[in-house]
Amino acid sequence: MYKLNFVSADDACQKLMGKFSVYMLFNLFDQTAKTSKFHKIIMSDDGSSVPNVTTQADFQSTLPATSDSAVLENDGKIEETRSFYHDADGFHFQPHSRQLTVDYRVTKTVLGVGVNGKVVECFDRKTGQKYALKILRDSPKARREVELHCMVSGHENIVKVYDVYENTYSSLKCLLMVMECMEGGELFTKIQNREMKAFTEREAASIMSEISSAVCFLHNLNVAHRDIKPENLLYSKRSENAVLKLTDFGFAKKTEPSSQKTLETPCYTPYYVAPEILASEKYDKSCDMWSFGVVMYILLCGFPPFYSMRGLAISPGMKYRIRSGQYVFPSPEWDGVSECAKDLIRGLFKTDPAARLTIEQVMAHPWITGCNQVPETPLSTLSVLAKEKDQWRDVQVEMSSALATMRVDSDQMKIKNLSESKNKLLEKRKQRSEK
Repeated sequence: MYKLNFVSADDACQKLMGKFSVYMLFNLFDQTAKTSKFHKIIMSDDGSSVPNVTTQADFQSTLPATSDSAVLENDGKIEETRSFYHDADGFHFQPHSRQLTVDYRVTKTVLGVGVNGKVVECFDRKTGQKYALKILRDSPKARREVELHCMVSGHENIVKVYDVYENTYSSLKCLLMVMECMEGGELFTKIQNREMKAFTEREAASIMSEISSAVCFLHNLNVAHRDIKPENLLYSKRSENAVLKLTDFGFAKKTEPSSQKTLETPCYTPYYVAPEILASEKYDKSCDMWSFGVVMYILLCGFPPFYSMRGLAISPGMKYRIRSGQYVFPSPEWDGVSECAKDLIRGLFKTDPAARLTIEQVMAHPWITGCNQVPETPLSTLSVLAKEKDQWRDVQVEMSSALATMRVDSDQMKIKNLSESKNKLLEKRKQRSEK
């Protein structure tokens, strides 16, 4: 069993990119990968697996029989108090100790996998309402995730948490988080399912406006998400008027309100990692703004600004380009994108965190404030995602075989210029642009 102890950047990548994470990383280009191949392996802080739900009796109350359970037997009522709430004294968090299955019917349907645990389907026994149930092996890290998610879940662009339970499974203590069920699926799934309808720059601006609202709420509470990526952006429903929401607070952490950098642990997904994290420096919530920029870049063209030329999860060359801020707006995909959008990306891809745009500056940028007036220019995003799906499947094979050799000193490597690269993806785009 793999163990996730994020002690260094390379260790984090190597362990996170294990048997199931290969599929998660390339979920951006291959939505069919989210199958039983990876959701069977669930990691916890100490390397143990999170238990699979097989029967309604799996989860047991952590209370003595004479406590909460006795109240239920005596008057037949289920306690209605919330497991978390805000009041004049601040935020209060105390998970319910009674058995979850008294209130909810849990199914075996797996809805997804997060950093610390899996998500299954459940139904309220009284109303029949469907919810998503996140199952985490109790640990300080898992408790931090649940508490932070509960604290911020009141925002319209953050997945809502309804309740939290503390139950045992085979003598293992678990945290069970009841959340709203996001029927619309992941951001890129919704874009890919558009069929022949064009995806425009105005739509991209509207999406980034929703994401910026969530990030602004977090940063105003001094919370760094540290894992902003398309897989963690879900739609509330399948219809056109669905709301986009941020989820998975497995890497989230409270920061100091001052300008002092207090984050040290290098938690990240390779495509979206900020340069200061790769440099093993102390960092702050500005790392979210770099990731925000990567999501925006992908939305506008269909491929990431930084990736391994050899198809690895992360390579010395990729690290070098991220740390030095080497990226381009290649033709033809970027030819029709507005200069206003490019200006915002340039501000987000500042390698110096102090010079990088803050979320307040992003929300004041004309591309965001005027998102409803942004040109309705059709983007290449949809066609690029469709055409390059097969290429990214091939890359997965090389990435898997190279995981064991990820720890290479970038200073000892010769870094190729983009023009010299023989990467299949770049070659394919060059050929299309020359036609």
